[in-house]
Amino acid sequence: MSVTKEPTNSVSTDNNRTGMQHFKGVNIKPLTLVKTVFLSTMAIIAVIFFSSCARKLVFQVSPIVPAARGDVKIKRDHNKNYNIYVSLEDLAEPSRLTPAKQTYVVWLVANDNSTKNVGQVKTSTSLLSHTLRGSFETVSSSKPVRVFITAEDNATVLMPGGMMVMTTNGF
Repeated sequence: MSVTKEPTNSVSTDNNRTGMQHFKGVNIKPLTLVKTVFLSTMAIIAVIFFSSCARKLVFQVSPIVPAARGDVKIKRDHNKNYNIYVSLEDLAEPSRLTPAKQTYVVWLVANDNSTKNVGQVKTSTSLLSHTLRGSFETVSSSKPVRVFITAEDNATVLMPGGMMVMTTNGF
């Protein structure tokens, strides 16, 4: 009769119901460890994803320029300012409105209920498309509550005129 001895590994499984593994003197439940590592990794990815996301709002359909579409993205930066990005498509030239205007102005309603002119929309068409596109970027220290666009005769007006072209709902 011969007896063979199997080589021993540093990892062995307990034959009881717990499913425990012994690794260099430490008891580990393999599924619990895998679950913990997986859930920790997913939590870190979720935190990074949600902290870097910008908030996006779509402009409502305009009664003045019904074909116009656009959105506003707001992202808070590391200085606790708000970066505001406005993107517009199919916007009519302000000179084609009735009455004709010179420019589109972007207005910001802040959390203190103040309304301020934050600049004018730059518009252009591309070589292959006659679609008028507009864009605008700015930084605000005030938290935006609403963004709207008016057609104006002058880009430096202090109060919005009567021709509101596009608006967002509240943030």
